[in-house]
Amino acid sequence: MRLVQPDRRSCGAACLVVAARASSPEVAASIPDQATFSREVLRAHRRITSLVDRAGSLQVPWLRAIGTAPWAAARELRLITGVDYSSHPTPVRHDAWRYVRTATQRLPVAVYIGDRLCPRHVVLVLEATDEGAWTYEPAVGNVRLVARERWTSGPLQLAGWDRPWITLAPS
Repeated sequence: MRLVQPDRRSCGAACLVVAARASSPEVAASIPDQATFSREVLRAHRRITSLVDRAGSLQVPWLRAIGTAPWAAARELRLITGVDYSSHPTPVRHDAWRYVRTATQRLPVAVYIGDRLCPRHVVLVLEATDEGAWTYEPAVGNVRLVARERWTSGPLQLAGWDRPWITLAPS
């Protein structure tokens, strides 16, 4: 089933909802179709950018119009998986692969990607192998194998963006 982000600014929230689906059969069963997925992504986007996270803890608010803040996504990944996540700037592509390579079915890795000037989109690596990384791309709503070479030497070619900027990986 394709699970497409419902608007242009909710790629980060879509990745987090997919991470929750991958981490819990109960969550996966509660989001059986695109319409339910869209509602949950928009709800998650409002929560992730608000003053309070899903656990009731205060967080730095963020403008919804510019997407999902990396620190809020890392916090949400911790709440989903029970594992602390750290934000890693990836100025060199090999750095991105090092963190992406840590992805497993249980512990996804979020990657902020963009052009040479700034990050513009978020994807979610669900599993990595020597060949590449199984990556959820919210703009098209599917999971595809992105070859290791695209992570290490580029271009990534995910939703029109080619460079990794920040990885959120298990600490």
